[in-house]
Amino acid sequence: MSSNYSLNDLLAQESQLQFASFNNQTAWALGCKLKQLAETREAQVTIEVYAFNQCLFSYAMPGTQPDNLHWIKRKRQTVLRFGHSSYYIGQYNSAKHRVFEQQDHINADLYCAHGGAFPIIIKNSGVVGVVTVSGLPQDQDHQLILDALDELVD
Repeated sequence: MSSNYSLNDLLAQESQLQFASFNNQTAWALGCKLKQLAETREAQVTIEVYAFNQCLFSYAMPGTQPDNLHWIKRKRQTVLRFGHSSYYIGQYNSAKHRVFEQQDHINADLYCAHGGAFPIIIKNSGVVGVVTVSGLPQDQDHQLILDALDELVD
């Protein structure tokens, strides 16, 4: 469960963790899997599965704060705009020696490049949504999503 991923590793995750199909039932299964993994790890997180322009699963575990929803929205918007995980976007910008949120074309109230949002991709189709977790350090939010996707992708 390493969280020290290279940019190539992060891109490979997006290539590998793709669904053959995705619908409301898949979204529910993904959200429930994330909740189960978080409970097992005693992690206090807020979870969102967003696809087809709507929220299909949302859950805030005890101990989370309303602010987690703000983080989720900003992470989700980043994935929808750039098509990559929010962790990749942050690491990519860090490698370029710049802060994502400080760039002129980025509104930091709407976007952030902190790990914890991952594109929901249908094979041979593209991004149809985003799965997002907020509440842990960014590498752990990202890893929680990877672990859930690894159990559910076809």
